[in-house]
Amino acid sequence: MRLPLLALLARGPAHGYELKRDLEQLLGAAYPQPNVGQIYVTLGRLEKSGLIEGEEVEQSSRPNKKIYHLTDAGREALRAWYEETADEPRVRDEFFMKLALAPQTGLADQIALINRQRRHYLNTMRNLSKLSTAENGRDNRVSRLLIEGAMLHLQADLDWLERCQEELEEPR
Repeated sequence: MRLPLLALLARGPAHGYELKRDLEQLLGAAYPQPNVGQIYVTLGRLEKSGLIEGEEVEQSSRPNKKIYHLTDAGREALRAWYEETADEPRVRDEFFMKLALAPQTGLADQIALINRQRRHYLNTMRNLSKLSTAENGRDNRVSRLLIEGAMLHLQADLDWLERCQEELEEPR
């Protein structure tokens, strides 16, 4: 949450509720909606670390609000973030650990685990497909790309589950 907030502040000052709204509009319904409390806690941490500065603004009929803006250090952190590549492919995968350890514990069947995970991925894919249909009418390209990327990852995961099942059912 830290760096996306810095990125939003790079275009100009804003308060927490504006940042929440902007994230929701940009990413659409497919991305987990940020909690405004989480946003304000993160803004406080960013301010303490010197990446942003906040300024109280008086409002006549409402409580004061705090407007945040990016500091030079925040802009530099953001530049560094854009220069970094994303994490390596998943090697530490909780499902795979379950699959690998199931025979040793005797508490779960590997094929049953694969089938349960497959059902979960297919349900998630169905839900994303519904979201994609809803987003098509909104002309939110970022949201559509997010959904498409998630669906492609899910398809790759489904293919991998198929490969796992083939390998585990094959006689030794």
